[in-house]
Amino acid sequence: MTTFIQLHLLTSYPPANLNRDDLGRPKTAVMGGVQRLRVSSQSLKRAWRTSDLFQRALEGHVGTRTKEMGARVRARLTEADIPEADAAKWAEAIAGRFGKLKATGGEIEQLAHFSPAEISAVDTLTGILISERRAPREEELGKLLQARHGAADIALFGRMLAAAPAFNTEAAAQVAHAITVHKVAVEDDYFTAVDDLNQGVEDVGAGHIGETEFAAGLFYLYVCIDRDLLCRNLQDDEQLATTAIRALTEATATVAPTGKQNSFASRAYASYIRAEKGTRQPRSLSVAFLKPVSGQDMLADAIAALEGTGANMDKVYSALSDVPPCVVNAARGEGSLTDVLRFVSEPLPEKKDAR
Repeated sequence: MTTFIQLHLLTSYPPANLNRDDLGRPKTAVMGGVQRLRVSSQSLKRAWRTSDLFQRALEGHVGTRTKEMGARVRARLTEADIPEADAAKWAEAIAGRFGKLKATGGEIEQLAHFSPAEISAVDTLTGILISERRAPREEELGKLLQARHGAADIALFGRMLAAAPAFNTEAAAQVAHAITVHKVAVEDDYFTAVDDLNQGVEDVGAGHIGETEFAAGLFYLYVCIDRDLLCRNLQDDEQLATTAIRALTEATATVAPTGKQNSFASRAYASYIRAEKGTRQPRSLSVAFLKPVSGQDMLADAIAALEGTGANMDKVYSALSDVPPCVVNAARGEGSLTDVLRFVSEPLPEKKDAR
């Protein structure tokens, strides 16, 4: 049976603009009939996978998302005095293995996720072309894409290669959009900047006037990891899978979205973590906040709503695993991140024979 690891987190952010829409406003969603702040799963996943924490823990096993592999190869070829026309053609042949190319420039139309092994293969082939002063052969191009790539972020979050669907990877981790547990109103910040060299002789006004929008909120985040699929994606490398789960878990608790951090310094750690594991069908606990939380002690009320909903769900649907959740309540100084990381790392205990 499949083992699922589920994470439920509550994180409070002060005034911020963590994830903007096309107008530069904080993203929102309507839930329970009221407006909530929202941070998209795409924004969260990028913040986690590019964080120092994730990069250190999974060094050598983190891929690169880019459209510009062809330009990178072309630049290296031209620097080695390969004729421009040949360099462009050879680079397009290499990049074209990872996606459909734009009409000009050799850029891939959509972001392609390259594993470290695939980048190494591209670099090796480019070096051979430079050394032997020749075009790439079909059999060489056919070896660039690799199903056994060992990239933990691709194994967790998946990848889709329309030009080569045989090398797609189904995501082992599902990440919900983070939403506030309460109603929010997006506010305007009118600001000015002073010109340091303006002596105020002719113009005493501001050197710049601007406006930005922000909001504050307590967010609920849900993440589900299919441990068995993650192991399969990593060619049954249990140690690497465990490292990936630990890194992702720590990142969800400690790495904030990067939007407008210089303006708001809105970094935060999770105030509450509920980690679950078992073989039952996963479920979010967002229904706990269908009715917006309100009042003076919003964090305590949100924790109570989350724990109550989790307990009631387990009572009604009968948990398929006897493993109780591992909980951290930073507001009350209970539990620890170390406990959670140990919990998500350890396999499910074997069930005792009922006879």
